[in-house]
Amino acid sequence: MKNRFSNFLEPRFRLCFLILLIFAGITLLFQPIVAIVEFIVAFVVYFRFRYVITKRNKETLINIESVLDEVHTSTKDTLIKFPMPITIIKLDTNEIIWYNDQFVELTGAPEHLFETHVADVLPNFDTNWLLEGKSECPHDIQVAERVYRAYGTLSRSNDSKRSLMATIYWVDITSHSHLLQKYNASRMVTAILLLDNYDELMKGVSDSGRSVLLAQIDSKIGAWADRVNGILLKYERNRYLFIFEEQYLKQYSEEKFSVLDDVRKIVSQSGVVATLSIGIGKDGDTFFDNYKSAQLSIDMSLSRGGDQAVVRGKFNFEFFGGHAQELEKRTKVKSRVMATALAELMKDASNILVMGHKNADNDCVGAAMGIMCLARKFGKNANIVLNLEDTPAEALCARIMKNPEYQDVFISVEDAMIDADKNTLLVVVDVNRPQYVESEPLLESVHKIALIDHHRRGADYIQNATFHFHEPYASSTCELVTELMQYLLDSADILPCEAEALLAGIVLDTKNFTMKTGVRTFEAAAMLRRAGADTVAVKRLFQNDLTSYVDRADIVKTAKMYNGNIAIAAYNGTSDRATAAQAADELLNITKVQASFVLYKAFDTIVISARSLGNINVQVILEKLGGGGHLVTAGAQIKDATMEEVLEQLTEAIDSVLENE
Repeated sequence: MKNRFSNFLEPRFRLCFLILLIFAGITLLFQPIVAIVEFIVAFVVYFRFRYVITKRNKETLINIESVLDEVHTSTKDTLIKFPMPITIIKLDTNEIIWYNDQFVELTGAPEHLFETHVADVLPNFDTNWLLEGKSECPHDIQVAERVYRAYGTLSRSNDSKRSLMATIYWVDITSHSHLLQKYNASRMVTAILLLDNYDELMKGVSDSGRSVLLAQIDSKIGAWADRVNGILLKYERNRYLFIFEEQYLKQYSEEKFSVLDDVRKIVSQSGVVATLSIGIGKDGDTFFDNYKSAQLSIDMSLSRGGDQAVVRGKFNFEFFGGHAQELEKRTKVKSRVMATALAELMKDASNILVMGHKNADNDCVGAAMGIMCLARKFGKNANIVLNLEDTPAEALCARIMKNPEYQDVFISVEDAMIDADKNTLLVVVDVNRPQYVESEPLLESVHKIALIDHHRRGADYIQNATFHFHEPYASSTCELVTELMQYLLDSADILPCEAEALLAGIVLDTKNFTMKTGVRTFEAAAMLRRAGADTVAVKRLFQNDLTSYVDRADIVKTAKMYNGNIAIAAYNGTSDRATAAQAADELLNITKVQASFVLYKAFDTIVISARSLGNINVQVILEKLGGGGHLVTAGAQIKDATMEEVLEQLTEAIDSVLENE
C-alpha cells in the first residue's frame, strides 16, 4: 500500500506543492502567522518527499547494476563455455578480436589468435556475405575433415570509431554434408545410346558380317558400361538404355566419353566407320523425368550431327565429342512427309510471314524466296521480314525487287507485327536459335511457327515450332527448301529469279560445291537448273567491288598462324560479314591451314567468322564463345569486349578443344 501511495503521489507532487503555495499566499493576506506555518509545512513536505524519492532511485540503480552484472557475468560465461565455436571479428580489418575455446579446436591453430587476420586461420572464408545483409554464409566451410556452416550477426563497437563487428557461430554439419554427398552420388542417371549410322554401316554387309559388327559394338559398349556397375539394356537393334549412379558421370565426362572413340574404331566391310550418339538425362525428380531428358539429349546429339554425347541437367546442356564428318542421312520419304505437312500448314494459314536471321545472307534470302514460291502456288499472301539496310545479300535483294511479283514483298518488323493474327504462319529459315532471328518479339507473338534449318542445334533452340524440318546433314537451307518444292510444285511454277536465289544459297554454303556437298545437293541444283537458274547470273551475285576486294586483302594480311595449322586474322578496322567470310575462305587456301578465324569490329561488337576443312570443328570452338554453326562454318558475336580480350578467349577455346581431341 505504501508503494502504491508513493507511486500515486510521484507524478502529481509538483502540482500539489504548487497548490499548497497558492493557499499559503492567499492566507498571508488575512492571517500572516497561519500563512507562515503553512509555508513551513509545505517546504518540509517538499524536502522530505524529495529525500524519499532520491533514496528510492539510488536503491533502484543499485539493484539494476547488480542484475546487469549478474547478466553480464552469465553472458560471458555462456559465450566462453558455449558448446559451439564462436568468433568475433572486426569487419573493417577482418581481425579476430575474441573467440572461445571451441574455435581454437576447430582451427587447430595456436591459442593466441587475437588481432590475427581471419584469412590466415581460415583461407577459404570471407565476410562479404555479412556486409550484404545475409545472416548465413552462402557456402559451407571445409576445415580439415570437418564441414561447418557459418551464421553471423552485426553490431557496433563502443569505441569512438563505432566500427562494425561480426559475431560468427560455426555449426558442424559434417554428418549432414556427408549424407547429402552420398545421396547426390547415388542418384540415378539415365542414358540412351544410339548407333546413329546403323543403316549406312550395315549396307552391303553379309549376315555373318553384320553379326560380327554388332558383336564388336556390343562388346565395346558393354565393357564401357561394366566399369560402373550400371544396368545396360539393348531394347532395339541400334538403341541401348543405360542406368547408372551420378557419381560415375564425372568420370565419364573427364574422359570425354571414351566409348565414342572406341566405337569409331569399328569399320564395316564397305569402309563405313561406326558412330555412336549418347543422350544423358540427370537432376530429374523422377526416373521418368531423367528418361525424357535423355530423349531430348539424344535428339540434340542427332541434330548436331551425331557422334557425340549430350548431357542435359535441370537447366542446361553439356556437349562432348562431335568430331566426325557429317554424313548425308535423310531420306526422300522424310522429305515427302515434311513437304505434305508444310503444305497443310500453309493452306490453313490466313497469311504467311518468312523470317531468317539477322544480317541475312544468300542462303537465308534464297530459302525465303523458295517459301514465297510455295505460298504463291497455294494462293496465300506472303511477305519476307528483312532489314534491307543490314544484309550481305544486297545484290540478290536488288535483283529480286526488279521482278513484279517481288515489288513489295520485303516488309519491316513493325509492319509484320501489324499483319500477324492468330492464324498467321511464321516460317523461320536458316536459323534455329531465338536470339539470332530478325525479330525475337515477332517470334514470340506468332503461335504457328514452321522452322527449316541446316545448322547444328544449340542448347537454346526454338522449341515451340509446329513444323520442324531440321537437317544438319544438308549443305544449306536452300537445299532443304528445294527438296520440299520438288514434291509440291513443278519446275514451271518456279520463277528464274527464285531458282537463281536458291542456287546462290547453295553455292554460298558449299563454297562452289566443295564443302558439305552430297548427292542430294547436286539433285537440288539440277532441279533449279531445269527451272531456269542462270549460273552466270549466280556468279555475278558473288562479285565484289574493288573496295571490298582491298578490304579482304587487308584482313588476310593481318593473319597469323596459331598451333601450326590455324590462321587467325584480328582486323582492327571495320568490315562487313560477307568480306570477312570471304577472307576466312581465302585463308583456307594457305598451305597447312586446317581452320581460319577472322575477327573484326562492328560497332560495339567483335564478330568472328570461322571456316574449316573438316579436321577441326570450328562450331565446338565458337560455342565456347556463345556462337554456333557447323563443323566447317561457324560464327560468333561478343559485345562490349576489346579485340585483345576476344583474341585471348578464342585461343583459350581452341586450346581447350584441341586438348580434348
